[in-house]
Amino acid sequence: MAFPRRKPPAPPRSGALARTGFEALDRRLPAAEAARALLRKAFPDHWSFLLGELALYGFLVLVLTGTYLTLFFDPVTAQTVYHGRHTPLSGLPMSQAYSSTLRISFDVRGGLLIRQIHHWAALVFVAAIGVHLLRVFFTGAFRRPREVNWIIGVTLFMLAMLEGFAGYSLPDDSLSGTGLRTAHTIVLSIPLAGTYLSFFLWGGPFPGTDLVNRLYGLHILLVPGVLVALITAHLILVVHLKHTQWNERGRTNRNVVGRPMYPHFTAKSAGLFFMTAGVLTLLGALAQINPVWEYGPYRADQVATDAQPDWYVGFLEGALRLMPPWESDLLGHTVLWSVLVPAVILPGLLFLVLYLYPFCEAWLTRDSREHHLCDRPRNRPTRTGLGVAGLVCYAVLLAAGGNDVTAFGFRVSVNALTWFFRIAVVAAPVLAFWLTKRICLALQSEDRDALAEGEETGEVTQDVCGGLGEGRRRLSADRRYRLLVRDLPEPLLPPADTARPARRQRIRLALSNWYHRDRVELPVTPEQRARIAERTAAPGRSPDRSPDGNSERGPGQGSDENPDRGRGQGSDRSPDRG
Repeated sequence: MAFPRRKPPAPPRSGALARTGFEALDRRLPAAEAARALLRKAFPDHWSFLLGELALYGFLVLVLTGTYLTLFFDPVTAQTVYHGRHTPLSGLPMSQAYSSTLRISFDVRGGLLIRQIHHWAALVFVAAIGVHLLRVFFTGAFRRPREVNWIIGVTLFMLAMLEGFAGYSLPDDSLSGTGLRTAHTIVLSIPLAGTYLSFFLWGGPFPGTDLVNRLYGLHILLVPGVLVALITAHLILVVHLKHTQWNERGRTNRNVVGRPMYPHFTAKSAGLFFMTAGVLTLLGALAQINPVWEYGPYRADQVATDAQPDWYVGFLEGALRLMPPWESDLLGHTVLWSVLVPAVILPGLLFLVLYLYPFCEAWLTRDSREHHLCDRPRNRPTRTGLGVAGLVCYAVLLAAGGNDVTAFGFRVSVNALTWFFRIAVVAAPVLAFWLTKRICLALQSEDRDALAEGEETGEVTQDVCGGLGEGRRRLSADRRYRLLVRDLPEPLLPPADTARPARRQRIRLALSNWYHRDRVELPVTPEQRARIAERTAAPGRSPDRSPDGNSERGPGQGSDENPDRGRGQGSDRSPDRG
């Protein structure tokens, strides 16, 4: 008797496999629901949001290469005699730290490659954090509810600079020793506590015996641990608060549109990691950096000429060179203003301004709403002007840090060049602020003309009377949406009563008027204005409704729903955010 054959079961689909995996995980760990929600998270598509990931992957490369270097580096300043492969330095007395650096470079297999990858990764890490902060600043992504993330980002930038300086100083070569000599002078310039602090850090008079050991512990344990903790907190807040987004169709201040974490964002992010690691490896293999064997061991009685620090602390070097040699005696103590002001007070004010700026801007606008739409920099001319002015001031100080090299290369007087930079560090930021603000207002005028008359086609037409005119066509719906949907706060108005406001209130009104008064109004109808207000309404608030009671739609647009959702995009809508 023949039995009928049973048809083999069809292989499960990928979705069924995923569900089965989640069920198996949920039976063992209560993490399936959280993992499922995380995989559904929407992440942005715009390239500018990858800057933070670039910093993250630079940090991962730093950790991997630094772990390898830790196995061979000896952070001891005790003297030894070098007898390694680099024969030009053979027989010279040097510290064990410098000797182990030479051994890593010439005796350890792959040591020089790992050293140079590590150094390039450090530069990329600091640069990526800095550019990421600039993106957040110019687009207004630091506003509520992301003030804490802004503070974490600024702290990460400061710690990255400290970590870079500590690692830069470990080899104990002539260049890094010159930097430590400058750092010792900066510490000594601190009134009252400077002498005691320098003796504690260096373990006695310069060059001391303890600083390299302490920098080593700082470099491989304390600062990396704090960086890992802050990066983890930053990523958790990014997932919890959702990302900001550009004002495009389907994107409002109350929804989050982007690609789901799996598989789109995961594949893109993994590709960026391998690209970052590959580029850093190519730089480490082909572009020489920090050749310590050319500088020689550090000696306290010698100073290297044309010594230049890494770019992220170059502005401090420039500020030290531009500051006049001022000093004064206060209560029997000599205060070196020529060192204290540029190297202690200036960076302190810089980071204080960065920490307080989100709260100062909110104070000027009395704005306590949540903001999830990015500002176009042209629509905030004062903020953009302040940011460009800060960048120009930094660029002038960075250029001043190499005034001796520039003077030698171009055969000009060092004194004349120093006076040029002294004038430029004051005048150039003011000029940059004014020019940037004018450019932003001009770009706003261009947007107004494009909305009113259409965009230029590049064609020239001639009518029957001989008159010439430029060809224009109506803007696309996407571009009209991008130009119209903007949230510009109005300057604060004085109180309605006739009483003269207090001095603090008058200062606030004057600053708010200066900050927000310059703008170019766009040609919008009252109906479009109501629709724009609906798109930019804060989460948790009911959108404005039309007189007939129906919810308004965008200016000339369709529904808020994402038109590309069928192509794999996702949208996060949390109940607590409207």
